[in-house]
Amino acid sequence: MSSQDVALYGLLAEFDKPEDLFEAAKRTHAEGYRRIEAYTPIPMEGLAEALGHHTTRLPLLTLLGGVLGGLTGYALQYYASVLDYPLNVGGRPLHSWPAFIPVTFELTVLGAAFFTVLGMLALNGLPMPYHPLFNVSEFKLASRDRFFLCIEARDPRFDAERTGEFLRRLGSRAVYEVPP
Repeated sequence: MSSQDVALYGLLAEFDKPEDLFEAAKRTHAEGYRRIEAYTPIPMEGLAEALGHHTTRLPLLTLLGGVLGGLTGYALQYYASVLDYPLNVGGRPLHSWPAFIPVTFELTVLGAAFFTVLGMLALNGLPMPYHPLFNVSEFKLASRDRFFLCIEARDPRFDAERTGEFLRRLGSRAVYEVPP
């Protein structure tokens, strides 16, 4: 990577049609680029897979939040009913697990929901009030009628000249340098 490449966030290719972007994403991933992202005004089925984003850790975070929430709910009830303030009412056992189920269930759902929302925000890098792509004036069309593919300069295969030429060969309308 040359010193010129460090001064860039990446290169941004603009496409007119979603089919062109989809093909470009597949070819870019097949070429070995891994730090790539696509921006579209509409949802595109299969685009994430074409970019190489096959899995997410969000389901694991949701499971972790649910397990922690459930264990916390059960432990709090156990502590209150058995250890801290045991009351023998009518000869019932102190550790009556069926009575603990509603609160345990509710805290399982609450923990899973919190971990899902916070995990989604963290994994998506949100909130993000500034992004280097905002420096490219044409990028505002990404929310209207244009399709963009960005290869970041942090990609190991990135070379400003070769990557720019590769993006032009993909049939892009234009290729823009994205300053940091």
